[in-house]
Amino acid sequence: MQGFHNSSATDEELILQYQMGGSIELLGCLLSRYSILAFGVAMKYLKDRSLAEDAVQQAFCKIIDRFPKEPIYNFKGWLYVVIRNQCLQTLRDNKCIPLESFNSETIDDIDTEKNDSAWKLVTDEDLETALGLLPEQQRVSIQLFFLKELSYKQIEDQTGYTFLQIKSYIQNGKRNLKNILTKMQSTRG
Repeated sequence: MQGFHNSSATDEELILQYQMGGSIELLGCLLSRYSILAFGVAMKYLKDRSLAEDAVQQAFCKIIDRFPKEPIYNFKGWLYVVIRNQCLQTLRDNKCIPLESFNSETIDDIDTEKNDSAWKLVTDEDLETALGLLPEQQRVSIQLFFLKELSYKQIEDQTGYTFLQIKSYIQNGKRNLKNILTKMQSTRG
């Protein structure tokens, strides 16, 4: 099995060995072969270095967590599709959220209806208060991602949270933020 850790093993050999219960290092070797290609695909779709890095990392995590049991005869083509799909998901997830700012004007973009007039009444103070009511991990992740514009990797490095934790904290934090702001608005109305 040691021979498969070197660069002379084919993609198919690495995949087969990994699927037969081989080390995660086999999959790591395979993914590292295509990391530049994956990043290039992500840049093509996302046109933002930080988003591209995050998308590749997300895709690689998904591959590691859910590597198919069936044979993959064209790994490069299969990986391209996985990366492309991750980028399209990222674009859908971020379609309305401008990364350059996160303030009361962008509240509309957090899973709300653009024409809901109540959201137009949210002030920066409301947003600050609502952020303060979030659990610490959610607040920190949202502030670092939206206000400081850090990538998931940079947030990992700064906080020690895992990639999946950060993703969860941001997603849950956005939902909780929306709920808190909705309650604040309803008590005024």
